[in-house]
Amino acid sequence: MKITINQQATDLQANATVADALAQMQAKPPFAVAVNTVFVPKSQYESRALNDGDKMEVISPVTGG
Repeated sequence: MKITINQQATDLQANATVADALAQMQAKPPFAVAVNTVFVPKSQYESRALNDGDKMEVISPVTGG
């Protein structure tokens, strides 16, 4: 299936979860995740299924001033 992660087209296996997508992109904590503009708590990464056409954002905190 095809989804968009941080505005980049990405291919994932069918029935992929947020955790699968994070593993594929080798995301390094800390970060927050939203799917279709809805925040996904870390406790749901393994169970939150992705669907073809979903838009996932992985957002890292910005520090400094």
